[in-house]
Amino acid sequence: MTNNVYLASKPRYEILDGLRGVAAVLVVLFHVFEAYSPGPAGQIINHGYLAVDFFFMLSGFVIGYAYDDRWNKMSTWGFFKRRLVRLHPMVVMGTVVGACLYFFGQGDGFPIIGNIPGWKLLLAFVMGCLMIPCGPKMDIRGWGEMNSFNGPNWSLTWEYAANILYALVLRRLPKAILGVLTAAAAFCTLDLCLNWNVFGLLTEGRVASASAYTVIGGWSITPEQMYIGFTRLAYPFLGGLLLSRIGKFITVKGAFWWCSLILAAIFSIPCIGGEGNVANGIYNAACILVLFPVVVAMGAGSRIKGEKSTRICTFLGELSYPLYITHYPVMYVQMNWAWSHPDAPAYAHITVAAGSIILSIGIAYACLKLYDMPVRKYLTERWLKNKR
Repeated sequence: MTNNVYLASKPRYEILDGLRGVAAVLVVLFHVFEAYSPGPAGQIINHGYLAVDFFFMLSGFVIGYAYDDRWNKMSTWGFFKRRLVRLHPMVVMGTVVGACLYFFGQGDGFPIIGNIPGWKLLLAFVMGCLMIPCGPKMDIRGWGEMNSFNGPNWSLTWEYAANILYALVLRRLPKAILGVLTAAAAFCTLDLCLNWNVFGLLTEGRVASASAYTVIGGWSITPEQMYIGFTRLAYPFLGGLLLSRIGKFITVKGAFWWCSLILAAIFSIPCIGGEGNVANGIYNAACILVLFPVVVAMGAGSRIKGEKSTRICTFLGELSYPLYITHYPVMYVQMNWAWSHPDAPAYAHITVAAGSIILSIGIAYACLKLYDMPVRKYLTERWLKNKR
């Protein structure tokens, strides 16, 4: 095995890159409307939380495509280096953005912010930058998140876990065994979506709450939330990995635009049957188990035609990760303002919401061009192209 851990990138699935960007933009819109939501059942872009499950499926597919046939040229540590270079610079930046905006979120929305000691803030910041999940006692915002400076880091924590599991175990498995694991993960998805609670890990509060019959959760370190996070990761990642190995895709003319419309429709459909209705759980399960694999297969099996569409997909793909990982600190501030000014005129709320979207995209683009791309280029030159 060579000691050179640098491997040239394979040709990209441009449509999948573009779809990742479309999903990231829809997540931002979902979170903007969160400030005005009476609960999960009344949320506008109601199923926007399913974008995380779609991201996990894309990740499994892309990891399998990019690395399955490269292990004769790459060590396990080489793989970890490549993934750290790709993911961790923006993990750090997301925490930095969250720290910079943290005190702007103080108010009716997050009243405990003004009472957190400095040592706790510093420790939470260091843990966030190092991707060390914070337990409930380290909560500095009141939501019990793994990273209270930047909530979406929870999904990156699970992404790291999936990458480690892939490198140590999953890459070695034949398709048949991977298929069995994927089927077992599908059962866990049904268990969560349909509130079967076979393993007894869903609390009575969850089963009876507005989050029942959804996959909402996974961002805290409690037995229930860890089970939800694991379940949300397991089937999509394994399913995406299996799909990349099977290699049976769907060819559709105009696939990027059709798939974008499908994703927008999936995320925007209102809560089915109202709060706590099993029909909504069936919908969640159908999206994750059936529709997302179909969308990925369409994106992988089709090709972009036209320079304009190619540019759009490239731009969205490049922006997607910085946008996802840096937008939520802005949303904290927007939510706090909305909750602290419920009687403000409608134009003020519209202006703040629109400004939050524009600011989120601006921060993401600046981070991409001024930080993420240069840092990854530097680390690639210094860390990956050199001999170990």
